[in-house]
Amino acid sequence: MGALPFASVEELENSLRAHSYLPDRGLATSIYLALSLDKPLLLEGEAGVGKTEVAKVLAAMLGRDLIRLQCYEGIDASQALYEWDYSRQLIAVRASEAGVGAEGTDLFGPQFLVERPLLAACRAGARAVLLIDELDRADDEFEAFLLEVLSEFAVTIPELGRVAAEHPPAVVITSNRTRDLHDALKRRCLYHWIDHPSLEREVAIVRARAPQVPRELALQVASAVARLRAMDVAKRPGVAETIDWSNSLAFLGADSLDPATAEATLGAAIKDHEDFEYVRSHLDEVVAPPE
Repeated sequence: MGALPFASVEELENSLRAHSYLPDRGLATSIYLALSLDKPLLLEGEAGVGKTEVAKVLAAMLGRDLIRLQCYEGIDASQALYEWDYSRQLIAVRASEAGVGAEGTDLFGPQFLVERPLLAACRAGARAVLLIDELDRADDEFEAFLLEVLSEFAVTIPELGRVAAEHPPAVVITSNRTRDLHDALKRRCLYHWIDHPSLEREVAIVRARAPQVPRELALQVASAVARLRAMDVAKRPGVAETIDWSNSLAFLGADSLDPATAEATLGAAIKDHEDFEYVRSHLDEVVAPPE
């Protein structure tokens, strides 16, 4: 294991807060254990609760490179590991044939290798934080391939040899749980579910990320967002939307949230047309005085 700059969960939690990320105790403990034990950390929760931000803040805290593998439907091993730059190889072949390039150019040399996130993470090792974002969007085959890479953090490139990390990078895997991940991968990781924060903690998050927002305005927006989450909407707003909505209102000079300002800025919190129309017809319920 690499040396960890945090002697306790409390130190880690304080460092996260200093970087404007306000975790609960359970999340801080999970991050501390994942770093200490060189275990991938699997974070699940609804969109917008701060899963991706964990990796970004960790990279900043630890002074490491953030390497991000964004998963999507149809992603395969070559898009995650490496590819050969066929266009440059073809140019090299034609140049050599025309006598303007070096003869005997190794078409599978390092200069033609296109490095993708997993290979970059193997090379960087403990100098990196690897973020595998939205793994639930990839298919079962890719998840099985990823499990193999995470087990050894080594990649064999037939033309160049084996690339292995002396010490593994810190790994954060996120999932919005659009499908269940396999038990084999979950067993490889430490797990934490990130829920929407309490009202007071959400206000504190807004104030940490957007200190120009007055506390009373942040409280009104966070209260309105809590009501939106309780409504029959397809896409519940996350903490990111609370911050955006608060920022938008503060930028416009609003010192409170009323139905008129809420309707004018609702696009900062609601990102679905049907939800927008539904919420707009219930603004009096959304914009109520904070309890």
